[in-house]
Amino acid sequence: MVTNVTNFSRSGLFDWMAQRVSAVVLAAYFIFLLGYLVANPGLSYADWHGLFSQTWMRIFSLLALVGLSAHAWVGMWTISTDYLTSMAIGRSATAVRFLFQAVCGMAMFAFFVWGVQILWGV
Repeated sequence: MVTNVTNFSRSGLFDWMAQRVSAVVLAAYFIFLLGYLVANPGLSYADWHGLFSQTWMRIFSLLALVGLSAHAWVGMWTISTDYLTSMAIGRSATAVRFLFQAVCGMAMFAFFVWGVQILWGV
């Protein structure tokens, strides 16, 4: 049995729903961007800047960024609890798993903050 201090007492249903909802948000964002690129073949920087300077697009992008962060966290947490076990890597599995999850969490947080800065920065 895997006991983990980084699961924040979530249930498997919560993780499953977070994965599915974030996947739908990311798919909608990707389809929108793909459609926008196809509909505007001669896209210039000014057009691209105009799209991303609109508040609704910034909110949609922020929602996609939140979805990407949630999707990545649940995925990496699942990978770490499935593959970083004492049977796979020995008695230090808990420390290795914690370190892996801490590094993933800090990287995701840094990327999220960086994305917010890009979207809403001056």
